[in-house]
Amino acid sequence: MAFLISASLTEEQTRFRQFLKEEVLPSLSSWNRSGRIPKEFFRQMGKAGWYGFAVRTGGLEKHSVLREALLSEALAAVSPGVAISALAHIDLGFMGLFMFGPEDLKQRYGPAVVSGEKIMCLGSTENIAGSDVAGIGMSAERVSGGWCLDGTKAFVTNGAIADLAVVTAVTDPDADRNRRISMFLVDLGASGIRRKKLNKAVWIPSDLTRLQFSGVFVPEDHLLGRRGYGLRQILEVFTRSRIPISALTLGTAAGAFELALTHGLKRRAFGERIVDFQAKAFEIAEHAARIEAARLMVYKACQTADSGEDFRSDAAMAKYVTVDMARKVTAWSADLFGAASVIVDHPIHKYPLDAWASSLGEGTQDVQKLIIYREVLKKISPDPLM
Repeated sequence: MAFLISASLTEEQTRFRQFLKEEVLPSLSSWNRSGRIPKEFFRQMGKAGWYGFAVRTGGLEKHSVLREALLSEALAAVSPGVAISALAHIDLGFMGLFMFGPEDLKQRYGPAVVSGEKIMCLGSTENIAGSDVAGIGMSAERVSGGWCLDGTKAFVTNGAIADLAVVTAVTDPDADRNRRISMFLVDLGASGIRRKKLNKAVWIPSDLTRLQFSGVFVPEDHLLGRRGYGLRQILEVFTRSRIPISALTLGTAAGAFELALTHGLKRRAFGERIVDFQAKAFEIAEHAARIEAARLMVYKACQTADSGEDFRSDAAMAKYVTVDMARKVTAWSADLFGAASVIVDHPIHKYPLDAWASSLGEGTQDVQKLIIYREVLKKISPDPLM
């Protein structure tokens, strides 16, 4: 993993690489074949303190965004599929609870989540609503002591293994489009929940699961944030998670690139190493520059977020730039392996698919461009009518 980070490694980064070498790499092939990540992995991550939170006396403490980005990049270089599962657990599922849950609920579940004893997921997307986050149809009806949820969430990472889910549902169908949705914390062990694991070809070995809710009771105190503010809240979660998924995408590209360089140094054609042909040498230079440029954009987004400034624009730019770069770099890396790259069990095979998947999580490329466009206009004129 020499190409991952150009600067000197911190002691913590060195320990994390050792963790990946000992706890992930030896088991990765079997995880990929089975299409599942054992729950023990989440506990190992939590026990070692590799998630973005720590349990302190008096509450939970969030680590820096930069720290999490560095670890996400390193994990994704080894396995983007494992990295997205960790991200869905902490930066999607738990982030909704952490940002909008009442204090007693965070105290009740937070330590178990941060330690990896309980796994979380986020249910937002439906067959009828993807980029149109407000267009969901899942309903939450007021009942004695809480709410009754009915509907289906279509593509839920960790849905097959999670203990808890943060979900959005329509609580006020007659309200304005921006005020009809609320956010809930749901115990996935409750009656009325059915799970169907979906067959996918990206981000192996993480799962993608359909969650069906039929008369699922949710207690009143499991309403997260304010009633009718679920759309605003879920968009805030996505804004925050764009930085770690950008780092994940960066790691996807860096991991593929390193595999390709290692291969190119060994493979010979027409009596020469592949990397010594001028065409390939120039391509290597171009892709190395692309990776480093994207890395700087991710780090800028981290710095903006850690300083407490508005990072909406930087996060969207980081996501857009890293996806665009990763698509190019991973496809080139697979090409360097020739026919071997189409073999499903070959290490390089998954990287172009995973770069493609990164373009869908936390908003498509078009969504990122819309966000960037709006933020650019704000800088030109704060008047929304201009």
